[in-house]
Amino acid sequence: MNILLLGSGGEREHAISLKISQSSECTKLLYRQCMVIEVVGENVDLKLNDFKSIKDFSCQTTFNFIIVGPEEPLVNGIVDYFKSEKDCIAISILGPDAEGAKIRRF
Repeated sequence: MNILLLGSGGEREHAISLKISQSSECTKLLYRQCMVIEVVGENVDLKLNDFKSIKDFSCQTTFNFIIVGPEEPLVNGIVDYFKSEKDCIAISILGPDAEGAKIRRF
């Protein structure tokens, strides 16, 4: 399985990438500029809120799965975008839709 991890750096993305890389199901792991403590996978230069570029890259590289770490692209609707694009139907994306990603006060 080819996996793209979208991150903005830090320990959360490092922990996710480390565990994914240890899975026998993972054949290729690429990440978007995670400033990880230990390099795991291959770094790619993508802008987190440029959904079309991420989609084009994902389709060209034949990713099976995208994991979104940072809140900003989630709130901006990256999951909604991928679910609405017909040519992305084979790509699973992990994260809440834009409405679910909003922080609410009760």
